[in-house]
Amino acid sequence: MSAARRRSALLATALLTALLTACSSPSNGSTGTNYVAGDGTITLVAAAKRQAPVALRGTTLEGQPVDVAAYRGSVVVVNVWGSWCPPCRKEAPDLQAASQRLAGQGVKFLGVNTGDADPAQAVGFQKTFGVTYPSIADSTGAALLSLRGAVAPNAIPTTLVLDTQGRVAARISSATTTTTLTDLVGDVIAGRDRV
Repeated sequence: MSAARRRSALLATALLTALLTACSSPSNGSTGTNYVAGDGTITLVAAAKRQAPVALRGTTLEGQPVDVAAYRGSVVVVNVWGSWCPPCRKEAPDLQAASQRLAGQGVKFLGVNTGDADPAQAVGFQKTFGVTYPSIADSTGAALLSLRGAVAPNAIPTTLVLDTQGRVAARISSATTTTTLTDLVGDVIAGRDRV
């Protein structure tokens, strides 16, 4: 293994460890279920301040390759979740409803399942909540690592809205609702830079 790959593997392991540690240790943000909740911040990023397009790729829970670059030209919602995460279970029906509501506008949805060592747990989650959009299987933390700077490793769930160029245009650092997400996506589609 090359030194660069070894560093990447160590960084991914450290990131995953931080994620799992944060979600298993009570703290001031604890919901009482040994989960560190996001702070509820909704951020819209002005077009002039958006960073380079997100480089997110992997294999879906069903074993199919997926690359968010293939979605360029469409607004994309990326939701980082885990089957072990109580707020993720709470928001799953809202995300599915939003994906159906926004499909007519060409909006794509992609999940990133993180922290589930057994993909069967994640697939069971999708079936339980009727989730029809794909999710990247990210048991190693590599996909989450590719979102560094956009997703804090201890703030799961986090939802990103990517503009048509693949850049992060908005972020929700907690569970979301259908209304909040569809309104935020509408802002991105319309080019509005404020909440």
